[in-house]
Amino acid sequence: MDKNIQKYQAFIKAVEYGSFTKAAEVLFYSQSGISRMISDLESEWKVTLLERKRAGVRLTSEGLKLLPFAKSVCEEYRKLQMEVDELNGLQSGLIRIGTFSSVATHWLPNIIRAFQTDYPNIEYELLPGDYAEIEGWIEEGRVDCGFVLLPTHPDFETVFLEQDRFLAVLPENHPLAEYERVPVAALCKEPFILLEKGANDDVSEIFRQSQLTPKVRYTLWDDYAIMSMVESGLGVSILPELILKRIPYRIVTKELDVPACRHISLALRESKTASVAVRRFLDYLKYR
Repeated sequence: MDKNIQKYQAFIKAVEYGSFTKAAEVLFYSQSGISRMISDLESEWKVTLLERKRAGVRLTSEGLKLLPFAKSVCEEYRKLQMEVDELNGLQSGLIRIGTFSSVATHWLPNIIRAFQTDYPNIEYELLPGDYAEIEGWIEEGRVDCGFVLLPTHPDFETVFLEQDRFLAVLPENHPLAEYERVPVAALCKEPFILLEKGANDDVSEIFRQSQLTPKVRYTLWDDYAIMSMVESGLGVSILPELILKRIPYRIVTKELDVPACRHISLALRESKTASVAVRRFLDYLKYR
């Protein structure tokens, strides 16, 4: 989708619902993405479109004048896109995506649902793997694009998506659960369950940067297995925040006393040689 049209839609829905948060839910964007798009419009047009208040947002006089034109442009774009899509064969197609578990669980369903609103006949092949496997699949053409961590292969084109914090994962009623931010040094005194994902070693790097060594009792590749073991009192761990959403385990998560995060991106070999369907799919990710 054209970036300006995305901004116009964000403007229209923010006015319709009186809220950036609600507009984000309806358009399947992040709240910060909606805010950024409208700020971009205001900078481009050199006007203030919305008044931001604690209770929500409302139109300024300039916004009121411009809103009908934004609606008209979006409607004409929709009609144009239907004709263009038909010519480009977007009535059918396949997008092959390499993904790791947290993205497949918490991001992809909403992204695909949004994309299917405009392109209901596109099919998807999702290949789950670790970071190194996904990079290999992109390089060899096994997938059209894939979710990876930065830094990645220098020849890939990437779309940065999110900075995902690492959190301490503890059994319920564990003494460290009383901390607002858990000291990494304190985790080294407990039996540690280490997450490893192929060649990626982010969790071990957290300890190395603090010049500490955890007492690794178990090493696993599966995030959910680690949560189950923590729940059973077999040790403590560190996991990415994204995988810790909507979990069924009786565990406690806490911030660390040092900054630690992973940078999630979508990567592909070259956008100009990608199919029309893949290029359109990338557009749905840019303000997530």
